Amino acid sequence: MNFRIGYGYDVHRLAEGETLWLGGVLVPHSKGTVAHSDGDVLIHALCDAMLGAAKMGDIGRHFPDTSSDYKNIDSKILLLRTNELIASKNYKVGNLDVTVAAQNPKLKPYIPEMEKTLAEILGIDIDAVSIKATTTEELGFEGREEGISVHAVVLLVSTFVDSVLKGLDDSLEGQVNTVEEAKQKLKKWL
Repeated sequence: MNFRIGYGYDVHRLAEGETLWLGGVLVPHSKGTVAHSDGDVLIHALCDAMLGAAKMGDIGRHFPDTSSDYKNIDSKILLLRTNELIASKNYKVGNLDVTVAAQNPKLKPYIPEMEKTLAEILGIDIDAVSIKATTTEELGFEGREEGISVHAVVLLVSTFVDSVLKGLDDSLEGQVNTVEEAKQKLKKWL
């Protein structure tokens, strides 16, 4: 299969005295997320979407909050490792779309840096990264500023064909001069 779509959702409680990391960016606020790791709820939802699309379970399966290895870990490291996991199944992120639901703080000024950070970690063009923020009009736990939720959708693209073509290109280097010669070599192999 050349394409796979994944969906991720995560929630973290907010509390005073904690830091607020979103999309790999430290956002100044009077409250932060309560979590085993750094609590970057955006990256956690994104990791779940990526892992789900690759049929590799969820973030808790790979990075359990019961393990001291992940205590206070920078979630950017988890995203990098998740990207390596999907690459091991010959997939890469084609594009992603994320919505953060939080009454406060206002996130618009931080979104460009979040998009840049995620694009760099995933090795994709910034144009393939979309982050949006919304309030819940003071409704629900987000509206009461008890927590933040994030919805993430990701499209994974197969890298298998690219790998095969690169391998063929490397193995045929210096042996063929035209596309027609390459086709003839391939016919012999198949």
